[in-house]
Amino acid sequence: MDSLIRAAQRGDQDAFEQLVRAHDQSVLRLAMNLLRSPEDARDVYQEAFLRVYRNLDSFRFDCSFHTWLYRIVTNICLDRLRKRKVRKEESAVVETSDGPIDRMEVFEEESAHANPERAVWNRELNERIESALQDLTPRERMVFELRHYQGLRLRNIGEMLGTTEEAAKNCLFRATQKMRAVLGDCV
Repeated sequence: MDSLIRAAQRGDQDAFEQLVRAHDQSVLRLAMNLLRSPEDARDVYQEAFLRVYRNLDSFRFDCSFHTWLYRIVTNICLDRLRKRKVRKEESAVVETSDGPIDRMEVFEEESAHANPERAVWNRELNERIESALQDLTPRERMVFELRHYQGLRLRNIGEMLGTTEEAAKNCLFRATQKMRAVLGDCV
């Protein structure tokens, strides 16, 4: 991987394309999990690799390329989450070419369709979880989702966000407390 990065730093387009191919799915998955929007995830994907292309010469191998790339992606996502929070534009319903779709429906369990009562409960729970996530600060949401949805270690999350493991741990604790306060009797 290091030789591929060095070749890309020297301007080898083929090497850069190989780097993109090696990481494209993980970048899309991370952006989708954090932003919950395919359109936004694709935008973040493009912006992240554009930044990598522009700044690859500044990569100094003091952390893994994967961590450096994830830091770029999480920073772009954090910016977008902050802008959403300011504009209050986050909605579970997204307009698509097939009409409006509730993104939270994606999270329903298969077995819920056989039991209407369970389907209603799942929908309400999903709405409460999404609402609780919206009450978190962008940084708290980012740490919470990186830990619980991406399964990353706090040390890696701290590195990605340019902070310490302890700061990431404290942020996760605050986020978890807020989530428990909102979800209370559901969890």
